[in-house]
Parts: sequence; C-alpha cells; structure tokens
Amino acid sequence: MIERSHQSDGILSRALYSPCERYRYGLERRWSDGRLLLYVMLNPSTADELRNDPTIERCQRRAVQLGFGALRIANLFAWRATRPEDLRRTDAPVGKDNDALLLDWHCSADMTLAAWGVHGAHMGRGPQMTQTLPGPLHHLGLTQGGHPRHPLYVPYATRPVPWELPVDGNNSINCAPPALARS
Repeated sequence: MIERSHQSDGILSRALYSPCERYRYGLERRWSDGRLLLYVMLNPSTADELRNDPTIERCQRRAVQLGFGALRIANLFAWRATRPEDLRRTDAPVGKDNDALLLDWHCSADMTLAAWGVHGAHMGRGPQMTQTLPGPLHHLGLTQGGHPRHPLYVPYATRPVPWELPVDGNNSINCAPPALARS
C-alpha cells in the first residue's frame, strides 16, 4: 500500500493507495488531537492528500461542527470513479485491502457514520458491511430504500443518529487492536 501525506494550514492529510493508484483505500484529515470520525461512503472520487473534493469538504466541515479533531474516509468500494456507473463497469471495484482497512478504521473511530447512499446496494456491499462492522453505526438519515444518506445532500443541521440494525447472530468479528489504524 502506498501512503502519501501532506501538511498545510495546521491540517495533516494522509491518503492510502494501491500500488497501481486506481484504488484509494483511505483518506484522513487531522486538525487536532480530538475525537476521530469515520465516514464510510460509496467510493473515492478526486480527493487526495493535497486537496478536497466537494464531498470531503462537506464531511470535514461537519466533523469540525460536531467537535471532532480528525476525520477518516473509507468506502464500500476503493475504486476511484466520479460516477457510480463507472464503478459498475469495473470487474473488481472493492480492492484487495479495502475490507481490512474498513474494519481497522472502524474499530479505532470514536464514531462511524455510514453514508454510502442508494448505490451501496451494488454487489450487496452496504448490507454486507452493516453485518460485518462490529459495534454501533450512525447515519444522517435513511433513503426510502433504507440506505444511509450521502453527506453531500444532507443539511449541516442534521445530527448523526444511531442506526438500529437487525443483529446477525453469525457475526463473530470483534474489534482487535487495529494494525492500520494509528500508523
């Protein structure tokens, strides 16, 4: 995994990529030693360790507003694409290191905010992650189909709420000390 970092205006930024750089596994912005908010969204777009795209800008503003000192972005799919239809055209949109990073970052977060929108139904990834990630998930509202709303389209006044999910008795995954989380 390739890690790139950058510091500017008191914000430390970090991005984790596959060797081919078509997959971005994680993105982090840290502005203080405060609590850590993890967003789990659909897939990465154009944001990187140097710049935000509109979604990351909005996520960062919301994290500051909620009193967090850092945010991390992980995704159901690590394939970088600006449109959901581009994501559907690739044979392997998840990425081989994606699930391990999702679990590690979820286990090290003070709050995990599910925010993948309606396209999380692709390949059953949204439902799979709700059963895989142990402990509480939060959301900013649900669509008519029951998917967690994407943060780009949710007003800042909307507060995260716990996601009441059915419990799958087969989920034996627990949060162990994270390998990738605090590197």
